[in-house]
Amino acid sequence: MPASPLAVEAHDLAKTFRSGWLRRRETPALRGASLQVERGAIFGLLGPNGAGKTTLLSILATLLLPDRGSATILGHDVVREAFAIRRRLNMASGNASFVWSLRPAEVLEFYGRLYGLHGRTLRARVAELLDRFELTPHLKTEYNELSTGLKQRLALAKALLNRPEVSIRIRAQIAELRRREGTTIILTTHYMREADELCDRIAFIKGGRILAEGSPDELKRQIRIGDVVALRLDPAAPAGLADLAGVLQVQARGDRIDCTVDSAEKRLSEILRWLVEQHVVIRDCQVREPELEEVFVELAR
Repeated sequence: MPASPLAVEAHDLAKTFRSGWLRRRETPALRGASLQVERGAIFGLLGPNGAGKTTLLSILATLLLPDRGSATILGHDVVREAFAIRRRLNMASGNASFVWSLRPAEVLEFYGRLYGLHGRTLRARVAELLDRFELTPHLKTEYNELSTGLKQRLALAKALLNRPEVSIRIRAQIAELRRREGTTIILTTHYMREADELCDRIAFIKGGRILAEGSPDELKRQIRIGDVVALRLDPAAPAGLADLAGVLQVQARGDRIDCTVDSAEKRLSEILRWLVEQHVVIRDCQVREPELEEVFVELAR
C-alpha cells in the first residue's frame, strides 16, 4: 500500500486543562483544531501567545493526550503508536535550555543515547553535527558560556540527532535542512517575514482554533495582509491609489495613509512615481511589516 502524501494529519483536536480543587477551573487550549501537512513541506503555525500552538505541537509530538479528535504522524496514531512516532520526530526551540555545565559534545551524546544511538554510530553522528553547525571550535565551552546564537545552533543539532522525518519548532537553517534531508518541518514563529519566505503553507491559530490556512500568497489575498507603506501626503491621497497593482488595502487618517501592498520591494517605487505624477507632495514615507495582531484583527472580523 503506497505511503500517504501527508506527514501530519490532525482532525478536530481538543484539549482542556483543569486545575484547582475546591474551585475547579477549566482552561480550553484547543477547541477542534484540524490541519494537514504534506511530506517534505515547511508548514508555518502562527498565532499569539496562548493561541494553542504549544498544546497542538505537544499532542503531535506525543507529549500530551488529546481529549477529543485524532492525529497521525507519518501514518502512526499519536495515541496508540507514540513510540514509533518518537523515533521519527524531533523538536527544537529558539529558547533552548540544557544542563549549564555540559559541553556541546556532551549534550549531543546524552540526547543521542536517549534516541538509542551508541558507540561508533553515536560518536560519528555527534562529530558530523558539531562540524555542520560550526560548534567544533567550542568543544571545551560549557553550555552556560555559549552565546545565544551558539545555543540555538546546538538546539538544532540536537533536533537532528535521530535523523527525524518530522521536525517541530526549528528556527534556523530551515530551508537548508529541507533541501539536504527532505525533512517535514512545522515552524512556529512570531515573524511574518520569516514565515512568508520559508513556508509552503501557513495556518493561523487563535483561541484554540485554526482560523485560516493557505500558502503565503493565498493568505495575503484572503486576509489582505502584506507590507505597509505609511505615507504623509499633501494633499491627501487622490482616488485611484487603491487600484494600483499590488495594493491590497488603503486606510486614510487625515493626511496619513497606510497602504498595504503585497511586497514593498516591488511596489514602493511604482506608488511613489504615481503620486508624483498626480502632483502629490510626499512629506514622509516609511515601510513596515504588519504586526501579527493586525492579521488576527482581520481574521476576527
